[in-house]
Amino acid sequence: MSIAYVKVKKREDFPEHQEMFNFIESYMGYLPHSYLLMAENPVLLNAFSGLTNAVFASDEIDNQTKQLIALASSLSSGCKYCQSHTSHGAERTGVSVEKISKILDYENSVHFSEKEKSVLSLAFASGKVPNQVNKNHFDDLKKFFNPAQITAIVSVISLFGFLNRWNDTFGTTIEKIPGDFVEEELIPLGWKK
Repeated sequence: MSIAYVKVKKREDFPEHQEMFNFIESYMGYLPHSYLLMAENPVLLNAFSGLTNAVFASDEIDNQTKQLIALASSLSSGCKYCQSHTSHGAERTGVSVEKISKILDYENSVHFSEKEKSVLSLAFASGKVPNQVNKNHFDDLKKFFNPAQITAIVSVISLFGFLNRWNDTFGTTIEKIPGDFVEEELIPLGWKK
């Protein structure tokens, strides 16, 4: 396994985390290299895992919406690693490949409802530096979502804010499964790598 800027140990070097790794792999279909980087700091890994579980176990918004939020904020921030993960994750939750490929033009696409467009507007604005979110984003969200759901939306954005910075800074290498998904499914539809 190669990580661009930091060489990390292999999965087998962290026997104390095998149960967690197995769970993540069963959920995602692979073990992300970012978890192996975090495993060097068990307190961080456990805290991150707890936060991730809290964000994704919440039933305030559905998993397809969570993956689209994560993808939009990752596209906005420019993190290719997270873009590959979240596009693959969106497809695994049932979002069509065609819809995923149209996300950059969501405002004009028939694939997205007005409800989804309000979420994606916030997610794209939040991924920029400096943050481009304003009151209008929340006014639009309030047409479709209650305060608990809005909190859940922002929690996904915030989780991926951390992951975007973590993986871009380390130059984390994309794993085979999400990498192949992008190569085989999205690039033929015009996705930019």
